[in-house]
Amino acid sequence: MQNFQDKPTLSADKPNFEFIALMASLMSIVALAIDMLLPAIPNIGETIGNTNPKDSQLFVTMIFLGLGLGQLFFGPLSDQYGRKPMVYAGFVVFGIASFICLLAPNLEVMVMGRILQGIGLSSHRTIAISIIRDMYKGDYMARVMSFVTAFFILVPVVAPALGKVILDNFNWQTIFYIHLVLAALLWIWFWKRQVETLKPEYKIKFSLSSFIEGAQEMFRYSETVAFTLISGLVTGSFLVYLSSAQHIFEDQYGLRDAFPYLFAALAISIGTSTFTNGTMVLRFGMRNLSFAATLAFSCIALLYVLLFWNTPNPNVMILVAFLFFQFFCLGFMWGNFRSIAMEPIGHIAGIGAAINGFISTIISVPIASWIGSYLEDTALPLFVGLAICGFLSAGIILISRRKKRVVTV
Repeated sequence: MQNFQDKPTLSADKPNFEFIALMASLMSIVALAIDMLLPAIPNIGETIGNTNPKDSQLFVTMIFLGLGLGQLFFGPLSDQYGRKPMVYAGFVVFGIASFICLLAPNLEVMVMGRILQGIGLSSHRTIAISIIRDMYKGDYMARVMSFVTAFFILVPVVAPALGKVILDNFNWQTIFYIHLVLAALLWIWFWKRQVETLKPEYKIKFSLSSFIEGAQEMFRYSETVAFTLISGLVTGSFLVYLSSAQHIFEDQYGLRDAFPYLFAALAISIGTSTFTNGTMVLRFGMRNLSFAATLAFSCIALLYVLLFWNTPNPNVMILVAFLFFQFFCLGFMWGNFRSIAMEPIGHIAGIGAAINGFISTIISVPIASWIGSYLEDTALPLFVGLAICGFLSAGIILISRRKKRVVTV
């Protein structure tokens, strides 16, 4: 099985601004489709006849289910048919799904549309990384990814505020129309300016047997399995926040106008720690940093639970402070978890990444739905879920370390 990391790059040139901006835009439209819609969740619920906050959380969690499912197909198929056709296919699926959401008469159809949106958008995220890997390696690839990440982190900061402005002046349907317009412009830009990066001689025919063989190979590495499970647990606990943030800040605290700005502040905490991790990881190691961050993540959540058990919500600034430090830990966890999981399976990186993302998503979505079902009058269930998922993750890390030492001996 061939590995793109072993192939020659298509370009030895330094990454230019347009290429970085294009790849960042492909990945960022995913965050835009999620975060821009958050302020409009109550309005959508009223239109489709469902005002239950628990059901409204599905508008967010189900798009993640689509993202997990889609990468199982778009990643391997791009190895056979090329990068650009799969991006085009993703645009088509996203466009159809957006119209389904616009015309949805009830919750079930809206959820189906959001799942399809996630499937379509999974091509953008998966293929963007593949294109960067095709064109650059080493320091240049790291440089491109760092700039792409910087751009990507800015989207959750501005998207809810932009969605609020649109909602105040138009209606929630306008947000979907803007998504479609931006997607069409991005399609044209990608079609005109991006060349196909997969050379014909490097195409790999996708087959069920090759996928099964790749999956069997991946499951031979206990550390890969462990950190795939951990990624699912931590992502699931964060999805509870993402899907219920609007309900907590707007319904429980009555801060509808302030919600986009509070959401932005918490997004900045993740971005700050992500960049900090990049400067510290070479000194302390990704395993040490991620384990320390996981313990801190768990303890912060546990402290909130102990302080506010069976009490009303605290002052909003106390809640935001706890969430800020909670999410600051995430910047030292997500990227390192993915790197540790992928480290032993570089020889099957494409299929391994697809399976890793799929499994972690399949774990995270039910966790988010289950914990989110308890969020009614207070934010306490959110922190209970964060604490449970955090301590389970820390336990899995310790077990995987012990197994690794035994194997080494």
